[in-house]
Amino acid sequence: MGKEITSRSQDYSQWYNDLVIRGGLADYSAVRGCMVIKPYGYALWEIMRDTMDRMFKETGHVNAYFPLFVPKSFLEKEEGHAEGFAKECAVVTHYRLKGDPDKKGRLMVDPDSKLEEELIIRPTSEAIIWNTYKTWIQSYRDLPLLVNQWCNVVRWEMRTRLFLRTAEFLWQEGHTAHSTSEEAREETLRMLGVYADFVENWMAVPVIKGVKTPNERFAGAVDTYCIEALMQDGKALQAGTSHFLGQNFAKAFDVQFLNKENKQEYVWATSWGVSTRLIGALIMAHSDDEGLILPPKIAPIQVVIVPIFKGADQKSLIDEKVKVLVKQLKSAGISVKYDNDDNSRPGWKFAEYELKGVPVRIAIGARDIENNSVEIARRDTKEKMSVSMDGLTDRIANLLEEIQLNMYKKALAYRESHITKADTWDDFVQLLNEKGGFVSAHWDGTGETEDKIKELTKATIRCIPLNNEQESGKCILTGKPSSQRVLFAQAY
Repeated sequence: MGKEITSRSQDYSQWYNDLVIRGGLADYSAVRGCMVIKPYGYALWEIMRDTMDRMFKETGHVNAYFPLFVPKSFLEKEEGHAEGFAKECAVVTHYRLKGDPDKKGRLMVDPDSKLEEELIIRPTSEAIIWNTYKTWIQSYRDLPLLVNQWCNVVRWEMRTRLFLRTAEFLWQEGHTAHSTSEEAREETLRMLGVYADFVENWMAVPVIKGVKTPNERFAGAVDTYCIEALMQDGKALQAGTSHFLGQNFAKAFDVQFLNKENKQEYVWATSWGVSTRLIGALIMAHSDDEGLILPPKIAPIQVVIVPIFKGADQKSLIDEKVKVLVKQLKSAGISVKYDNDDNSRPGWKFAEYELKGVPVRIAIGARDIENNSVEIARRDTKEKMSVSMDGLTDRIANLLEEIQLNMYKKALAYRESHITKADTWDDFVQLLNEKGGFVSAHWDGTGETEDKIKELTKATIRCIPLNNEQESGKCILTGKPSSQRVLFAQAY
């Protein structure tokens, strides 16, 4: 079967798009910049969502839901927030159409339905949530308030790419309120750790935890922390962010509480989020020219069983044997699919499940049953082996763990080999152009220098790593003194 997948070396961007489309994850929509998430892609998102949701609840958070529409005046209350999102907002100005179409059959906006105040389709929910928190928080007894919501948001992107950057996307956004700065900062870092845990231990993608520069902060935040991952083309991808908002939104929306000393004080806040962009990270960190490679922990199908038979008698014999095996695998918590559809040849099925990134494939024929064995193929290394059916469930469970670890180690080795120090401007530019990855270099700490480096190379400061070592040096562009290295990279 021709997979029609462009090779990574030929055109990495097209390779990525081919995998999304041919792998059955998503499709283009009739709405500009939006995507349709197909059942296989949504099944992947559901596993990611449900896993993170459990992690959030284990740290004391609860889910709620807030309106899709944000009054324009709410967005304007926090100046930095409004400035940061103004150019990405979709605005609702009217609330109905005329009942009758015009002579060309077009439905027209009813001019009498103009809204008194325009509504913003949420690009993020700080404004609408903090307006609500004003009525929820009265005293220190109401704190901390640990709320998360799963929803969609709209940011009117001009250049879109499936999963990585679309006008509408799915995500979660946590919004918490605290009585002290220390508690809010602790929450910010705690949730950054939850994100890192999920991305590394479930997605098998290594990340670097760090803090953003002032230029790269979330609009309205005091500090933005991030996890940065490296894709196979040497570009970085921001996989998640956690923001310490200080008292900015509390002051903008007048959210105060009566503290233990019986004095009014503004609340301290955080917000944090990850989105369906994680699916894009998953694809680009692991997959190859044959298709997707999915980590077992989040693969919608962990094991696929393909029968090889001639005639109804052989098929019936295999069906009975596999029925027992499927029951055993499911009892062990392993998601399994038995593809006994006889409309497709085994070779076609092998290629299709390889394309979809199913971690383990089992082939079983009449002769295998006679020999009490099956053929196992693992997607990550493409290794095939003939193994006994005795103890097969335990063997498969161990193999899935081995694949998960191997995928992480491979991605980590690539990341580690693509963090390179640069001490001169020429070395810096050469590394970005020829090797890619993270370039560890000195920076003089000014936004002007940061902007100039971005203008000249398209590289941005991805983060200042947490627990960064202090090291005296000179800025690669200006030669001015610097006390530490930061990580630069070209990024998605």
